[in-house]
Amino acid sequence: MIEVAIMIEGQNGLNWPRWMRMAESVESLGFAGLYRSDHYTNASPPDLDSLELWVSLAWLASHTQRIEFGPLVTPMSFRHPTMTARMATAVDDLSGGRLTLGLGVGWQEREHDHFGWDFLDAPGRFARFEEGLEVIARLLNSDSPVDFDGEFYRLKEAILLPRPGRPGGPPILIGGNGSRRTLPLVANYASEWNAVYIPPDEFARRSAQLDELLAARGRALSSVRRSLMTGCYFGRDEAEVMRRLKGDDARRERLRKMGVVIGAANEIVDQLGKYANAGVQRIMLQWLDLDNLDGLEAMATNVLSQI
Repeated sequence: MIEVAIMIEGQNGLNWPRWMRMAESVESLGFAGLYRSDHYTNASPPDLDSLELWVSLAWLASHTQRIEFGPLVTPMSFRHPTMTARMATAVDDLSGGRLTLGLGVGWQEREHDHFGWDFLDAPGRFARFEEGLEVIARLLNSDSPVDFDGEFYRLKEAILLPRPGRPGGPPILIGGNGSRRTLPLVANYASEWNAVYIPPDEFARRSAQLDELLAARGRALSSVRRSLMTGCYFGRDEAEVMRRLKGDDARRERLRKMGVVIGAANEIVDQLGKYANAGVQRIMLQWLDLDNLDGLEAMATNVLSQI
């Protein structure tokens, strides 16, 4: 059975009232989790409210009881990995062990330029990301001080105290579809692979590639959870679906080919079934309208009861 969670874009007008309402709804409606992006801005104007990631997750940890949560994903370029590890451990412990630490390379050049973060070229970003992954993984897993001497990060007798409540700390999630760079990093460091906007057949192919990489490293295939973040256009009926698609039926087909989940309840359930058959264990449906809580409730009522 596939688990259904909600993902929101934190840079699309997220503020405290919206975050509080969304958390309460996702928790009470029975979704498996609530995830959010970590951005200052969108790739183009206008700039909207953008509630800071870790402050919002600390609030979520202490104001919900059941749902899992985390960043999808936090760029390594925004914070030193030792600080990310410290915050993630603290938030995970505060929540009773419900955080998944989603980590990413960072892709949006505009926000890096506006706020003074080094963007780097693609090889540099991945080199920095891999170093940061190793730093975080070693700090989470080591009960003794850690030394590290890399190109981007250096540690000397560094240790996280208090030690994580969960052995090994919060599980690491790596997001992305790339078979050359991303999947090998998943096989080396992650407890969850989160694919992004791909259809079921492509997900199955990439998941099989990950299986091969895990086997080559002596890791059990079940040691990495398989999840997917994708878009969602839900309507209570066909008329509402078409309103959300702005009456463009050709757009529906284009989006479906990208892996976007579209339709009324029965169509959504059918698409989720195809993803489950492809190996998706948890799907994070991107809910862009932060104020459409009635629609979220309707989807929970009519979809979750069927899966």
